[in-house]
Amino acid sequence: MKLSQFAKENTISYKTAWRMWKRGELDAIQLPSGTVVIKQASQQKYGVALYARVSSADQKADCDRQMARLREYAAARGYQVQQEVVEVASGLNDQRPKLSKLLSDRAIGKIIVEHKDRLTRFGFNYIAQLMATDGRAIEVMNETDTKDELVDDFVSVMTSMAARIYGRRNSKRAAAKVKTCIENVREEDDAS
Repeated sequence: MKLSQFAKENTISYKTAWRMWKRGELDAIQLPSGTVVIKQASQQKYGVALYARVSSADQKADCDRQMARLREYAAARGYQVQQEVVEVASGLNDQRPKLSKLLSDRAIGKIIVEHKDRLTRFGFNYIAQLMATDGRAIEVMNETDTKDELVDDFVSVMTSMAARIYGRRNSKRAAAKVKTCIENVREEDDAS
């Protein structure tokens, strides 16, 4: 099937389908005429799932707002959402049954999360890479601007620890202060 037909059947734009093909997410070939043809098109028809996570039960309102933002995001892009998953668990916990079920469901081709840390605190790229080998993807609504993965990991650890010590609101402020300090030290090291 042609790439344009694949895009229509999966309710995505042609440009999105083109990007998926360029990233190697689709089993397809390009003919000498330039036409992209999808192989095994019947296996490529995937659904979209929304995944929201909070760390504790008292953050239920946060989870509801997170899911509402995800719904708006999916609707704005024309995605047909097949599943909405809400989980209350730590981002460091790798024994989350709802996430495990969602990741192993081959009918779901795209999982949309608000931030990377809503899916997992560590190992996000491994999960994304494994899904990509199966022609599936994780779409992050709000990407971080930090260029250094080590800083991102460190901020993630500090946010998690500060959340346990000081509570959720203060944890973001504390992590932001730590991030600023690290960036200032890095700038000083680069200058010398």
